[in-house]
Amino acid sequence: MTDRPGSRTALAQVLPERTWTKDEIEAAAPLAPLPAGIQPVIAIRDLHKGFGSRKILRGIDLDVLRGETLCILGGSGSGKTTLIRHLMGMLKADVGTIQVAPAPAVAGMPSTEAGFELGAANEEQLATWRRRLGVVFQGAALLGSLTVLENVGLPLVEVDHRPANEIYERVVEALRRVYLPAQEILHLKPASLSGGMRKRVGIARAIIQRPEIILYDEPTTGLDPVTVSGVNELTLDLQKKLGITSIVITHDLEAAFTIADRIAMLYRGRIIAIGPTEEFRHSPNPAVQQLLTGSTRGPLTEAYLQGTSES
Repeated sequence: MTDRPGSRTALAQVLPERTWTKDEIEAAAPLAPLPAGIQPVIAIRDLHKGFGSRKILRGIDLDVLRGETLCILGGSGSGKTTLIRHLMGMLKADVGTIQVAPAPAVAGMPSTEAGFELGAANEEQLATWRRRLGVVFQGAALLGSLTVLENVGLPLVEVDHRPANEIYERVVEALRRVYLPAQEILHLKPASLSGGMRKRVGIARAIIQRPEIILYDEPTTGLDPVTVSGVNELTLDLQKKLGITSIVITHDLEAAFTIADRIAMLYRGRIIAIGPTEEFRHSPNPAVQQLLTGSTRGPLTEAYLQGTSES
């Protein structure tokens, strides 16, 4: 029988055990050389963010490649949500940069938009950037007082100011892309939907403006195994059919190894390991091994046991 990704048997094949220092475990993983002729759609360099005395991000270096699915793993307090907020332009770094590439050419026409640094962006640039993003929030974050039609169509109403007939057509199209029976659920409110259907409605809202990049915040949390598989297949389908770049924040190891082109791990505010799934699975870093095995022994829990945990 084949070992599942991250199983103890699989990790026993990693490099021989040795004693790692705290600094070695927390050291940032080096950036991999970019393929010839490839520029990242997002390039993060030496990103730092703190709130008072709490240092959340402590030097993030990360490239996101166009069209890839990048999964970011990490324990609570590792900085995942803070990183996502920076990518959305909701937070500005204390130190470091986030360089975003120009939008891709459309219908053979070159992009007229220049790339820019998010931390120095003006309101017009931020608005343009956010239109390139779709966000799938944990729990779907649907508005309980609105119908499915109103929830999914909300960006077209509030941001794009599209006419009602166009909104209806595009909502139906988006729901069908996520394999939902549009005509049966358009009039329903979120409370009438199952957890899996609510998640799919949230993804439909995220793609309604035809984004280039989707940020997923724990997309499979709280879902049953069958629905988890459905969400994973949908993520892969959107990448394949629409060419969407996906950044997925998740605790779900099986989902990460199913959908990711590359996996990164955030630990104490740094990316300590990153690579294709097979390479990541065999990382010798003790924090990565502990996350993959689910062991209670290792650097992820030692600080708590010693009463010196950091957020």
